Amino acid sequence: MATHDSYDAIIAGAGHNGLTAACYLAKAGLRVLVVEKNDWIGGAAVSRSLHDGWTYSSCSYVCSLLRREIVRDLDLPRFGLQVIPYEGGATFTADGDYFAYHSDHDALRREIARHEPRDVDAYDRFSRTVLRQCRFIRPFLLRNAPDPTSLNVRDLQELLFLVKRAHGLGARELAETMRFWTMSIGDFLDEHFHSPLIKAHLAGSGIIGTGLGVYSPGTAYVLLHHYMGDVDGAIGAWGFARGGMGAISKALGDCLAEAGGVIRTGAGVDRFLVDDGRVKGVALDNGDVFFAPVVASNMDVKRTFLTHTDRDQLPADFTRAVERFKIRGSSAKLNIALDAMPSFPAAPPDAAFLRGDLHASTSLEELERAYDDWKEGHWSKTPYFDMLIPSQIDPTMAPPGKHMMTVFVQYAPYDLEKDGVRSGQNWDDAARKALADCVFDKIEQACPDIRQHIVHAEVRTPLDIEREVGLTEGNIFQGELTFDQLLFNRPVPGWANYATPIEGMYLVGSSAHPGGGVMAAPGANAAREILRRGARRSAKAA
Repeated sequence: MATHDSYDAIIAGAGHNGLTAACYLAKAGLRVLVVEKNDWIGGAAVSRSLHDGWTYSSCSYVCSLLRREIVRDLDLPRFGLQVIPYEGGATFTADGDYFAYHSDHDALRREIARHEPRDVDAYDRFSRTVLRQCRFIRPFLLRNAPDPTSLNVRDLQELLFLVKRAHGLGARELAETMRFWTMSIGDFLDEHFHSPLIKAHLAGSGIIGTGLGVYSPGTAYVLLHHYMGDVDGAIGAWGFARGGMGAISKALGDCLAEAGGVIRTGAGVDRFLVDDGRVKGVALDNGDVFFAPVVASNMDVKRTFLTHTDRDQLPADFTRAVERFKIRGSSAKLNIALDAMPSFPAAPPDAAFLRGDLHASTSLEELERAYDDWKEGHWSKTPYFDMLIPSQIDPTMAPPGKHMMTVFVQYAPYDLEKDGVRSGQNWDDAARKALADCVFDKIEQACPDIRQHIVHAEVRTPLDIEREVGLTEGNIFQGELTFDQLLFNRPVPGWANYATPIEGMYLVGSSAHPGGGVMAAPGANAAREILRRGARRSAKAA
């Protein structure tokens, strides 16, 4: 028998942004329901035991972008959240050398000098430029993006804040800022460095999770997006959530439960209930129906409005804009159980940088060729990977003496080409195995014995990520982070304030400003907007 009940607000999707929005609304006194299609919460920020004894951070795998203001507001450490910084990283070459990216600045300068003395001071200039851009953008992360065409007082106030920040940069720095936001990471690095290896190591942050190459305009901002977070106040630092990324979602879920919120798993939204331009609730795919005057979708903008909303309830120009919004799958993920720590013969014994992110791409040209393969509908023959072994720092991820490895891969197309046809359905077991073999071939450049230590390996293509998490084409940002899809253009011009053309319906996911990553800013900002617009606890709930 179908369930019917009423709430003050319903959140569709228990990803970290949906949980964040729910926490803020529940703490404000609203009766909140979160509905989730999976039997677990977390969306892409989830820890799962897919091989006995090992815990995988199945999709997202490192923590930095999570806003500390939100961590503080919701008191997440009290609910068990602990983030452990990791130490540096390295890129390994085919001839047995490596470039180590040390967290210690003096050690890093010595390492840069070992490869290219001219790049030592260049790195300091590079760091200052990126830090200036981080300082400029970070205040906007927990603010609404202003609509420059609106005469609304709040939009004008936010626009004035933006203008003041831009004016404070000065004419020269403002010009450099606009140039940075629109240039490629390849051009940006070419302007600073001489060493191909150093450029390749730094370029990865400009292409992770996006359907763009190192010489595609806009990828310099993607690098900035990955650098704007912090761990323990260290801007740009990264860390592991103890227990995997699901620890973030668990802390949010526990916070919500304490505030009186309810989570129902195992059934997702079939459709949003809309009548005469106003949302009424949600109908789930198991037949249950729930009602609320406020409904917020943590799904991406395409899935929300093109799949689960009656288009007759939407303005035609809004629907066309949603259809144009770019969400392209370009990433795969491998989660690997190891029976021992693999060897890295090029690295000194017990090198600290092995506890960070590891790579094997050695030039921008190699990375651009990897992107060319993706454009042709194939996974990259020489893929870029971001590889970590978090069990070195967090022993809860694997049995004693054993390890868990996570490998993020660029590029893997959503629509895989086979026999002249491109389709996500071409991702069969044979294709997954061939992709994994290609990645392992590349990993052997860093650790030649990797294959002999594999106990279990899970391969996630863009199609697999879409099916499990609900991310369109497996895009981890719920939409490309290009300049045409940022600030007041995200996701649709005129609708960057988390509201939608349907009264009472909101977006709380990463399709909204300021974008993707385990940041929680969209969820927090959307909750603030919902409360500002007058969401109140119902008399029935009271």
